[in-house]
Amino acid sequence: MPLRVVGVDPGLTRCGLSAVDVAKDRSAVLVGVQVIGTASTRPLDARILAIADGIDAWLDEHRPDAVAIERVFTYTNVSTVMGTAQATGVVIAAAARRGIPVGLHTPTEVKAAVTGSGRADKATVTAMVTKILRLDAPPRPADAADAIAIALAHAWRGAAPGSLAAASSGTAAGLTPAQRAWAQAAAKASGGSRRAEEARLRALARRTP
Repeated sequence: MPLRVVGVDPGLTRCGLSAVDVAKDRSAVLVGVQVIGTASTRPLDARILAIADGIDAWLDEHRPDAVAIERVFTYTNVSTVMGTAQATGVVIAAAARRGIPVGLHTPTEVKAAVTGSGRADKATVTAMVTKILRLDAPPRPADAADAIAIALAHAWRGAAPGSLAAASSGTAAGLTPAQRAWAQAAAKASGGSRRAEEARLRALARRTP
């Protein structure tokens, strides 16, 4: 049974949401993707409520095994970082109410997991997500592709329960039996070949026009 991860690219103006099923061999299938958002002219309480309602609906619809969120990193715009932090808090609370484990991943970690390079630009990330999931067209807008990449990064490299790293590092004690079985099988399938996987991703990236 695949591991289902909801990926979130948080924000009040645009909040990217994805749901991805990841199999034991690390192959992945896109279940759904959506971008919800609010106008900057609306009152702050109304904006936060709209994001909360959207997150609640998404989690209830897809019932993930884990939630992955892009970690607030560095922004020069204070209003942007505040909005991102507020949306992040909403997502964490929604997941906690449902007992869903949450993982936070920096943009560099996400880029490295999906493309093999932590310095990849948005176009490269989008191209790799399209290739990995065998999509007919790139996901749009960019927030959607980022949300998918975050979910993939969590399943492949995250340290939160349900990820491959959790199984290999011995931190899987909090998993359900199904999650533990999946993680152990995934770790066995990977055979400790993370470097080989990253080399494969870099090779794919080089072939990207």
